[in-house]
Parts: sequence; C-alpha cells; structure tokens
Amino acid sequence: MRTPIIAGNWKLNTTVGEAVTLTTALKALVAQERGVEIVVAPPFTALAAVSATIAGSNVCLAAQNVYWEESGAFTGEVSSTMLKDLGCEYVIVGHSERRQYFGETNESVNRKAKAALTLGLKPIICVGELLEEREADRTEGVIAAQVAGGIADLSTTDLLSCVIAYEPVWAIGTGRTATPAQAQEVHSIIRSLVALAASDDIADQIRIQYGGSVKPDNAAELLAKQDVDGALVGGASLDAASFAAIVKAAS
Repeated sequence: MRTPIIAGNWKLNTTVGEAVTLTTALKALVAQERGVEIVVAPPFTALAAVSATIAGSNVCLAAQNVYWEESGAFTGEVSSTMLKDLGCEYVIVGHSERRQYFGETNESVNRKAKAALTLGLKPIICVGELLEEREADRTEGVIAAQVAGGIADLSTTDLLSCVIAYEPVWAIGTGRTATPAQAQEVHSIIRSLVALAASDDIADQIRIQYGGSVKPDNAAELLAKQDVDGALVGGASLDAASFAAIVKAAS
C-alpha cells in the first residue's frame, strides 16, 4: 500500500506570524491522523518558524523551490543544504508556475531533483499540461516529456524517494478541477511511464499526487481513484480547517 501524501503549497502567501498561526491551528486539527503523510510548504521566509512550530508533530516541512548548486555566486538562490538545515524533508520542483513565470525546463527540474536527493531531500516533481495542450490532444506527449526529463538518470533508490505531482495547469487556481476519471487516466499514464523508465515494482511504489483546485468537497472522490496517492493543495491549504478536511479524506 502506498501511503497517501497531502502537501500544502502556500505559494507567495503568509508573513512569519501568519504562517505560525496557520501551522499551529493545522497541527491541532490533524494531530490524531494516521496513515497519511502531511506536508506544508511555506515561503522561504517562514521555513524556520514553521519548522520550530511543527517540531515533534506529524506534520513535515517542504520548501517550494531549490537551486542545484550548493554554494557560490548565485544571488537570491537557496541550496539543498540550507533547506535541510532548516528541517525540510521535501522540496517542490518544477511547479507549473515556476515553468510558466520563471523559465523552468525539464532539464532544470531534473538538476534540482538530483541536488535535493544528494542531500536527502525528497523532491515533489510537478508535471502538467496547459489547456491548449489538452484541447489539442497533446496531454500524453507533454506529460511523457516532463516525466522522462524530470526523472532522467535517477537511481532506483532515488526514484523511491520522489513524489510526482500531476497538476493540469488549466485547473490551478481557476476553480476548475480535472474529473476523477481524468485525473486517474493521467496518473495511470504517469505510472506506466515510470515502469518503462525503471520497473513495474518501482512504478507500483512511487506516489503520484493530484493538484489543481483540490478542496474538501472534491478530495475524497479524487483520492478514491486507484492511482491517485494524495494531493498537492494550493488555496485550500491556507485555511487550516479546509486543509485538515482534505487530510482526513486521505486517512
């Protein structure tokens, strides 16, 4: 059985004080949940404070991005060593907003994933198609290129430390959600792609999250699908009660 993983991507939201308040409320609401991995990804500025707040709890810490170099003249970047030092266990790489607004490529996503893995961080590797790509029946090709690029040259051990997040770009922050059937179809494709790149055994073990306007009222139906192993939650993760309800739907 694959343990479901529910991760909250806070994006460009919360001051340090707001982050602590949110995390404190969430921690209390999910304290009794078992059989599900709970992850929060605050902005860089709040990582240290959130790390202290969740210490000893069943909530894990993630960063929203990482650079592939460990040190040097790279103004504005943050390394895996720095994230590990703050208590991060996970890091999101290749989110569609990073690809769309900041020029992330399959190659850079792969480099970031490798850098994270070297330091013992677990990458959440994001893939997903644009609306025009779906409407042109290019979803499978786009996803295949992103998965192949993201996991290129990763060892079996490395792959088992990765999570893949399928986020149809047309469903992020739009209020539109892929139907459970649409999500299952693409998740099944992703699992087949991992099997081709590695093995059936690895594909059976790797966790694939769905992301894209996940809310308490649609989470259970999405999470019930065979190949949907969790959710990468955006807006709903900024409300402790809503995020806790999604966690409970997975437990």
